[in-house]
Amino acid sequence: MLVLGISAFYHDSAAALVREGDIVAAAQEERFSRIKHDQSLPIGAVKYCLNEAGVDFGEIDKVVFYDKPLLTFDRLLETYLSFAPRGFGSFVNSMPVWLKQKIMQKGLIRKGLASLDRGVVKEEQICFCFHHHSHAASAFYPSPFETAAIIVCDGVGEWATTTMGRGEENRVILDREIRFPHSLGMLYSAFTYYLGFAVNEGEYKVMGLAPYGEPRFVNEIRDNLIDVKRDGSYKLNMSYFNYCTGMTMTNGRFNELFRGPVRRSDEPLTQRHMDVARSIQVVVEDVMLHIARTLHDLTGERNLCMAGGVALNCVANGRLLREGPFESIWIQPAAGDAGGAVGAALSLFYDGTSAKRSLTSAMPDGMKGAYLGPAFSDGEIEATLKRQKAVYQRLDDELLFDEVARALTNGRVVGWFQGRMEFGPRALGNRSILGDPRSPSMQRVLNLKIKYRESFRPFAPAVKEEKVSDYFELNCSSPYMLLVANVRADRLRQLSESEKSLRGLDRLNIARSELPAITHVDCSARVQTVDRRTNSRFYRLLEAFEAQTGCAVLVNTSFNVRDEPIVCTPDDAYRCFMGTEMDMLVAGNYVVSKGQQ
Repeated sequence: MLVLGISAFYHDSAAALVREGDIVAAAQEERFSRIKHDQSLPIGAVKYCLNEAGVDFGEIDKVVFYDKPLLTFDRLLETYLSFAPRGFGSFVNSMPVWLKQKIMQKGLIRKGLASLDRGVVKEEQICFCFHHHSHAASAFYPSPFETAAIIVCDGVGEWATTTMGRGEENRVILDREIRFPHSLGMLYSAFTYYLGFAVNEGEYKVMGLAPYGEPRFVNEIRDNLIDVKRDGSYKLNMSYFNYCTGMTMTNGRFNELFRGPVRRSDEPLTQRHMDVARSIQVVVEDVMLHIARTLHDLTGERNLCMAGGVALNCVANGRLLREGPFESIWIQPAAGDAGGAVGAALSLFYDGTSAKRSLTSAMPDGMKGAYLGPAFSDGEIEATLKRQKAVYQRLDDELLFDEVARALTNGRVVGWFQGRMEFGPRALGNRSILGDPRSPSMQRVLNLKIKYRESFRPFAPAVKEEKVSDYFELNCSSPYMLLVANVRADRLRQLSESEKSLRGLDRLNIARSELPAITHVDCSARVQTVDRRTNSRFYRLLEAFEAQTGCAVLVNTSFNVRDEPIVCTPDDAYRCFMGTEMDMLVAGNYVVSKGQQ
């Protein structure tokens, strides 16, 4: 059975192709259109999936959409009616889009796919899956667990905002949910908006900013915004929010509670902003712990699978692993809406067949390291470099890894373009920018001269899987950069009294460990473990760097600049390389040095 999964029309559109339960290909549309968080029908991603599998639509059994638009439309209508006459302007603005497009999605999908001229998709081939069931399927079916508890937590899908259940063999059962407008994802996004960052994009920034603050607004949040029960269920006080019917996330009462107006995006960050970020981060972590403990009591499962946008909060995930009741946690790497394409396809396959899930030791899990996107041959890479009139050299593997490791040791910043592109928001060693984690200036250089982003944002370490406990307080794998752990105490340096007394962003450039480029202000790091089975080339580079330095860790950040998607093609990589102060581009076996261009 061959199933094409699609997510679209909200944010981070994607396509995925599943053959007999195996994920053949998956990619976000933004990587092809070069529009960050592209929400349009993923025509480019679908075309890639068909090409990767070598099929046309005539060979596709089903096309499944990750959401049920009519139920979402029902939620919008009921919400507007319950708040009427408030929000009439928002209602008038949104209805034309829904009436003309979103509730007619079968026609939209058929018309869009027909533009590829790859055969005909019949109306009866198109199916729709519940939003949270798509997320849950994306979390459980590719996981390494035979059975597991499941948590899905995001902004909203149809009506559900937080869903709990379990997976067993080839079934996903969701039996508890919290419904809109009460949403942990919306709560976090409200603070994202209040702090001057873009909703559905800036949540990472809130999480990165939080360690610079103190949790002095926690009581204000708990006493006024969210009522959390002992079982983890919760309700929001909607008198502080405007997202149900308005054009903003929060209102004047919210501003009064946190003692200031919504921050403009160009306004300097103050200690108050940092304290607000820390406070909401603490509250969300606590709620997730409550939910996990309740689910553990209900299911008795040892393992937990997670998806939905809130599952990308790797700080909360780290606390769940350390303090929660589950022995093991597996999180879908494309936990947001993009991953819904994978989940919808897997859900339809398992619901429509009696097939058993295949758990093999050949790969750690069914996501294959998230390396599910396009790859490019050395011939294609060389053709690009010639077209760009680049000066380059080709090195065989015997020389390549030592040469790149030497450049990294000498403080060079390297664009690393290899193999299949990653699926999801993280670069995991195939579309990465790499640096030496021992360098006290690397974090500043990467933020200001390469990524062109906020100076407070931390960078992640990639470490050989078997060495993770040598550097971090973590004794399990973290292949998808979705767990935060503390740097080991014996790797930290003692701070002076004057350094300890600093507050806010004044703490930014203090070296806290022997790996200052990846150690955040609270001595934590968002860890990626690298397994030889899933990415042998990245593993070999870590081996070469360790042989030269004694350090089995590299700085790993995504190969892109601010407001652009991660690079997909050799052309994308070369343009990004030349548009920044990166020192070296390594694409396949081809090495391009900036000084020679």
